[in-house]
Amino acid sequence: MARILVTDKVAESGLALLRAEPGLDVVVRTDLAKDPAGLRAALAEADALIVRSGTQVTAEVLEGQTRLKAIARAGVGVDNIDVPAATRRGVVVMNTPGGNTVSTAEHTLALMLALVRNVPQANASLKAGKWDRNQFTGTQLEGKTLGIVGLGRVGQSVARRALAFDMKVLGFDPFLTPARAAELGVESVARLDDLWPLCDFVTLHTPLTAETRNLINADAIGRMRRGVRILNCARGGLIDEAALVDALDAGHVAGAAIDVFDPEPPPPDHPLVNHPKVLVTPHLGASTEEAQVAVAEEAARLLIDFFRRGQVRFSVNLPNLNKAELEDLRPDLELARRLGMLHAQMDRGTVQGAMIRYRGEVAHKNTRLITAAFAAGWLETALDPWQVNLVNAEVLLRERGIHLAAETSTDTGDFGTLIQAEVATDRKTYIAAGTLFGRRYLRLVRLGDYLMDAPLDGTLLVFSHQDRPGVIGAIGDIFGRAQVNIAHMSVGRERVGGAKPNAEAIGTLNLDSVPPDEAIAAVASHPAVSSVSLIKLPPAGQGPAWLGG
Repeated sequence: MARILVTDKVAESGLALLRAEPGLDVVVRTDLAKDPAGLRAALAEADALIVRSGTQVTAEVLEGQTRLKAIARAGVGVDNIDVPAATRRGVVVMNTPGGNTVSTAEHTLALMLALVRNVPQANASLKAGKWDRNQFTGTQLEGKTLGIVGLGRVGQSVARRALAFDMKVLGFDPFLTPARAAELGVESVARLDDLWPLCDFVTLHTPLTAETRNLINADAIGRMRRGVRILNCARGGLIDEAALVDALDAGHVAGAAIDVFDPEPPPPDHPLVNHPKVLVTPHLGASTEEAQVAVAEEAARLLIDFFRRGQVRFSVNLPNLNKAELEDLRPDLELARRLGMLHAQMDRGTVQGAMIRYRGEVAHKNTRLITAAFAAGWLETALDPWQVNLVNAEVLLRERGIHLAAETSTDTGDFGTLIQAEVATDRKTYIAAGTLFGRRYLRLVRLGDYLMDAPLDGTLLVFSHQDRPGVIGAIGDIFGRAQVNIAHMSVGRERVGGAKPNAEAIGTLNLDSVPPDEAIAAVASHPAVSSVSLIKLPPAGQGPAWLGG
């Protein structure tokens, strides 16, 4: 049974979905949100974690976690989760990007309207017994230019609503084409520095990263129009708060509306909270009943899909896969994984790097994920099996200074699909290539310069030898005396049709059982044999836990 730990308050409807699913055990411990030591201890007995923004999932909390498989963030931002640390531990991190899109967009427009019409000040004045209409003269949105930084789901939703107010909308997003922006009614701007001087309003809808921290700083504000208004309903840390205070005091910025802070909650003496030109709310962008229900239910469905169907959606550290895509990729993933396992067990020198080449039909598929499967198989024999999977394999290689590259070609040669793995060492580059016969049979078709045909499963003995009569018979006799049955044999030769003096060949034997050390030593000591490697692969049809077994 998979245990799901919930450490922040989420809507009961989401918990109900989890509890109704057979095989899932839900444990709610909101007291752990502010107890890192307690959270770390509780995660040792959890398979998944659901959080909102209150729980800090740090590298220290994740250290040593061997059972945890997934973290679901009931919301969009994952800056309270150490994603690189989770990735190194092989933990999938998923968020719910669609659940609070509308609520955040509506809150952005609510703040914009309240800011330009002085709604909070007028409300406070009237409640204080005053009737001072002249003091609260506002500004219309119609005809004004809104600059949106980040045109993801929320940014696009804000754009649609701003267009309804007859605003001109400009947008900056390096991952949105100008053609798509035009479809949304947004004029795309190629550079941020070109956006700043064009806007009456600027609103931020981008994640907080090392690159976006203090995105709006003194230099950016200096490029903006005098009288600009700035809104942030995305993430605290996107604005240099000291620079914004200076610009407000100088009158260059007419006003600001801030829903998010870094840290949260802000201290009581925070200069923006107490500034008369700033409208502030306590991170209310997602605080609607509808949004809370939506993100809780979506987080629940993410984990149900993950544990019950092997499906990954909305992951921030693993390509998203639906069930159909996973089933289509499964043979290719397992083929790449076994090529990695084979390379890891061959007799070789110090690894320097690797190249994966995809040819034919497989080149049209998700080769990034297939490459990750090769990396996982490559590391699987060096690390404990639970330490490596599709999420962290490439990260673990990079941490070891190993560069893994890939290239694709849709040209087909002798096989409809070919995956070729080349591992460079201080000795030479070792090559192994595999293909699929149908969708069930994984075959090794090349080792080095030699072509062959051997099943990629079970126990393999790979030996280099002189291509002359009597060698294969002698090796067969060795295993016969050791009571080890040879299930399949394949020989790759320099020349087909007869050996020539000093010609080399590679033989592969699929064995029904692991041979005793004495038999392997006898093969290695044969005068015609130059190298021997014993390869242990899973039985046919048996995949890793991260591929559903």
